[in-house]
Amino acid sequence: MVKAVVGANWGDEGKGKFTDMLAEDADIVIRFQGGANAGHTIVNPYGKFALHTMPSGVFHTKIMNIIGNGVAFDIEKFMKELDDITGKGVPAPQIMVSDRVQVMMPYHVLFDSLEEARLAGKSFGSTKSGIAPFYSDKYAKIGWQINEFYQSDDVLKEKIARIASIKDALLVHLYHTDPLDQEGILAWIKEQRERVAPYLGDVSLYLDRAIREKKTILLEGQLGTMKDPDHGIYPMVTSSSPLAAYGAIGAGIPPYEIRQIVVVSKAYSSAVGAGEFVSEIFDEEAELLRNHGGDGGEYGATTGRPRRVGWYDCVASKYGCRLQGCTDVALSVLDALGYLDEIPVCVAYELDGKEITEFPLTKDLSRCKPVYKVFKGWKCDIRGIRTFEELPQETQDYVNFIESQIGYPITMVSNGPGRQDVIYRKSGR
Repeated sequence: MVKAVVGANWGDEGKGKFTDMLAEDADIVIRFQGGANAGHTIVNPYGKFALHTMPSGVFHTKIMNIIGNGVAFDIEKFMKELDDITGKGVPAPQIMVSDRVQVMMPYHVLFDSLEEARLAGKSFGSTKSGIAPFYSDKYAKIGWQINEFYQSDDVLKEKIARIASIKDALLVHLYHTDPLDQEGILAWIKEQRERVAPYLGDVSLYLDRAIREKKTILLEGQLGTMKDPDHGIYPMVTSSSPLAAYGAIGAGIPPYEIRQIVVVSKAYSSAVGAGEFVSEIFDEEAELLRNHGGDGGEYGATTGRPRRVGWYDCVASKYGCRLQGCTDVALSVLDALGYLDEIPVCVAYELDGKEITEFPLTKDLSRCKPVYKVFKGWKCDIRGIRTFEELPQETQDYVNFIESQIGYPITMVSNGPGRQDVIYRKSGR
C-alpha cells in the first residue's frame, strides 16, 4: 500500500512528525519533490532534528529511505545531514537516491541570491537555496541528472560550456558579476559524484518490486497546497508540486497505487514566505501565538526566520484538502492553543461585501477579509492525554467544528512534539 503525507496549507504544518510516526509501520519512505529550502522538525528518542533533505524515516533502521527523481538534490547538504544524524547516535540509515534525480548546482544557489537581491522589496521570499533556478534549468533542459556526472571529461566540459554561454550573459550583464568558473564546476562534479555514488539506484524499479511484494510505502511531501505552482497563491509559490498526485511522478509509481492521503493541517495557521494570508495576525497577538506554537516557537527550520501566523482558516484548509485528495486529516500542534481564553476560527472570507466559503483566485485574496467564529479556550495543558474523549470539552468542540467546516475526517490529533503525542480518533463525520 502506498500512503502520502502532505500539507493542506502554506507549509510547516507538521508533516515530518506524522511521517516519522507513520514510518513505524512502513517499509519505505520517499521524498518525492522539493529540496533543502524547507525543513521537517522531528522529536524522537534520539533528540530533536531539523531534516531538510533526508526522508523522515531515517530514524528507523528497517526502512529504506529514498530521494525520488522529483527532488532538487543538494549533494553537499545531503552528506552533511547524514553526518549530523549519525554523529548524534542515530544508526546509519538505509538510503537510496534515484539515478534520475537532478542535482542542485552551486550556481543555482548563486543565481537565487542574486535575483532576490535584484528584486529587493518585490522578491518572492525565497530561502536562497537555489530552488527556482534549479527547476528553471530542469524544464529548460539544461539541468543535470545525477547519472550525467558519470561521463568523460570531454562530455562534461562541453555541457558546462554550453550552460555557461547562457549563464554568463546574465551574470555579467544583468547581475554585474563574474562569469562561471568552468574548471571549478568540473572539479566540483568529479568530487561530488564519488561521494554520492554508493547511494544511487533505480528507484522506480525498486518501488515496482516493493509494490508487488505488498510493502508499505510512505510518500513524504514538502510545503503545502498553497505553495503549489498551479493551484496555490501564484506567483508566491514554490517551484515543484507539493500535491500528493505529484508523488506518483516524483517517485516513479502508478498514480492508482496511492490509497491513503494524510493531509496535515495546523490547529492554527502559519505561512512560509511571502503571499496573501487572509487570517494572519500581527504585533503582540502574533508574537504570543508564535512563541507558544510549534516546538520551541514558530521559526523556520531552514532559515530560523519568524513565521507569519494567524488563526485557523477553514476556507483555505478545505481547499487544500480537496486539492490533495484527502482521505485523513492530521490536526497538528493543538496543544499550542492552551494559553488562550478565546480562539477565533476563520469560517468565511468577505470579498467585496459578500461572504464566500470557497477559496478564491489569488488576484482576489488581497481584498478578502476574514470572518471569524470565536470559541472558548480550554486554558490547560493537554499534553499527555491519549484519547480524544479525555480532552476538555472545549478542545473536542474546537476539533469537531473544524472537521464539520472543512468536510474531511480528522482522524489524528497531535497534542505534543513527540512521536507518541498523537491521538487517534474516529471521525465525527
